[in-house]
Amino acid sequence: MPDAGLTAGQPQPRPTGVTGPGDPGADDRATTTDELPVWAPPSWEQIVTEHSPRVYRLAYRLTGNRADAEDLTQETFVRVFRSLHSYQPGNFDGWLHRITTNLFLDQARRRSRLRLDPIGEATERLPAARDTDEPERGFEHAHLDLDVQAALDALPPRYRAAVVLCDIEGLSYEEIAATLDIKMGTVRSRIHRARAMLREQLEHRRPAGATAPQPVSAGRA
Repeated sequence: MPDAGLTAGQPQPRPTGVTGPGDPGADDRATTTDELPVWAPPSWEQIVTEHSPRVYRLAYRLTGNRADAEDLTQETFVRVFRSLHSYQPGNFDGWLHRITTNLFLDQARRRSRLRLDPIGEATERLPAARDTDEPERGFEHAHLDLDVQAALDALPPRYRAAVVLCDIEGLSYEEIAATLDIKMGTVRSRIHRARAMLREQLEHRRPAGATAPQPVSAGRA
């Protein structure tokens, strides 16, 4: 006999949690979890293998010598690995740029002056070469022309960071502003002054008869 509580022809109640074709939320609930990819953090070995040449190159161009570049590279990867849990998937290279550069600036602020030795490191510097994915060749490709690296070494850290990110690493002004957490106007000012100071440092390479640049002070930008 049919259940006394049910009338013939009356729709049967749907069990809790079961959706049917007339349920407006059925499609969303059925597909949402399948369409959202889950980001899996890379291992320490993966991060170091893939990114160490690029990080070391930037670290060397910022610090100006091999010992400080190695220390900065190591500290960068330690900071990266400790911060992976809070990383929002996006531009991983940009995140590495930001960590490396800000660690360099933090070190510069902690010191009364940077420990730079452009003469002592001169024999280790090589002309810049194309990028490489081989970690063991990262040292070779970190180095610029000796005079250019020495001129970079002479810049105040905040100007050096801006011009290295722009003219060597190829970041846009917007990316540099995000990396250094400064305004676009400050980025432009620092890059303009850094380039002018570099021209002064490289004056001895200027062709005879060329107009000399006007002196530029570091200022507060």
